[in-house]
Amino acid sequence: MKLLKQLLDFYLNCSIHVALSCYTLVRITFHMFHIQYDEPMALFAFFGTIVGYNFVKYDALVRVKKYPISNSLKGIALLSLVSFVLVGYYFFQLKRITQIVAFGILAITVLYTLPFFPNRRNARNWTGVKIYMVAICWVGATLVLPLINAGISFSLDFFIKCIQRFILFFVMILIFEILDLANDDPYLQTVPQKIGVKRTKILGLLLLIPFCLLELSLSIFTLTNFFINIIIITMLSLFIVFANVNRSKYYTSVWVESVPIFWWLMIFTFLKA
Repeated sequence: MKLLKQLLDFYLNCSIHVALSCYTLVRITFHMFHIQYDEPMALFAFFGTIVGYNFVKYDALVRVKKYPISNSLKGIALLSLVSFVLVGYYFFQLKRITQIVAFGILAITVLYTLPFFPNRRNARNWTGVKIYMVAICWVGATLVLPLINAGISFSLDFFIKCIQRFILFFVMILIFEILDLANDDPYLQTVPQKIGVKRTKILGLLLLIPFCLLELSLSIFTLTNFFINIIIITMLSLFIVFANVNRSKYYTSVWVESVPIFWWLMIFTFLKA
């Protein structure tokens, strides 16, 4: 059991799980807009997530806090290096316009991590901004980039899906913020810090209503996708209701981040049925 826990922790700490969530969301975008599987785009998102998340998580530990480099960190660094090489490989297979937009998302990630001015906080620590920056980056990586690379024009369906995807990430981040309430710097002014846990949960549940209703206005609406959305909303609702500061880190890092994976598996299952 100890070995399994160590393997699970390494899998999570390497950001492979969150990268898999990003990959499945790109695949969901392919499905929704009838895009043929685009391997460079999907794997660029997968390996890019590993590089981006590991940079955000471990830059401060190594660069600022001078955290001792353990064997686990060395393994994470090696995986990140390999992923960085693969990101470069797939990046040059994307269209020029996709590359430009990807640079924009990269710039937000770097801004989120590194302070650009002496004695100033990075964007990650800007009051009340974190949740919006993270949600925008995810929308860009999992929805905007795949459509641009496929040459699909920005229709009404695209903008509706952007709103839906933003709501999805916003709600998921709210769950993280509830669990991190005891450890977050009060300066961050996260949503639970500003309005309390109870109101944060109510906000999350209310946001899932437009997420569901917007699906009905799509020209690409199907009953199968709507049914799957209902299941996703139910899952997220339960995660919100039962979220609290005493929950294990696995509550979010495993289960909440698995929501996109379950979503894709349901789409795959129903399509094959």
